[in-house]
Amino acid sequence: MVVALLAVAADQVSKAWARHHLSGGRTVDVVGDFLRLQLIGNPGAAFSVGEGKTIVFTLLAAVFVILIAIVAPRVTSRVWALALGLIWGGAAGNLIDRLIRPPAFARGRVTDFIAYSHWFIGNVADIAIALGAVILVIAAIRGVGPGLVRRRSGGARRPQKRAGA
Repeated sequence: MVVALLAVAADQVSKAWARHHLSGGRTVDVVGDFLRLQLIGNPGAAFSVGEGKTIVFTLLAAVFVILIAIVAPRVTSRVWALALGLIWGGAAGNLIDRLIRPPAFARGRVTDFIAYSHWFIGNVADIAIALGAVILVIAAIRGVGPGLVRRRSGGARRPQKRAGA
């Protein structure tokens, strides 16, 4: 939970900074043309895919945020908890933008400002989501499972049986 809240906070603070300091088309070269700060409002997904489908991305983000919030408390693996916290925080950060940013509720544009050469422009939420996904892939390759805890009727919790056990 702490990781998720830190990811949301870092994302929202960095976006507020970007909207304040990079408005009016101002760009800041960080590493030449390879990495720069440039403000845009993205109505679509990664690489501005689906620009006309903002409401669909809002609904998908809301579903992911809800599903991870349901599953994450049952995870006993610290690696999985870290990864899910990063993914939840990133999804929630971008969902906040879609809900409250112009042009309208649930149709808002995500504040993107980290430009990676001429490939795409993202934000801290995107970094958190990507990092969480990479951690999950590495965990899966190394055979680290989520260690889910199943609830018994009556509220008691017990670990789920592992496959082959």
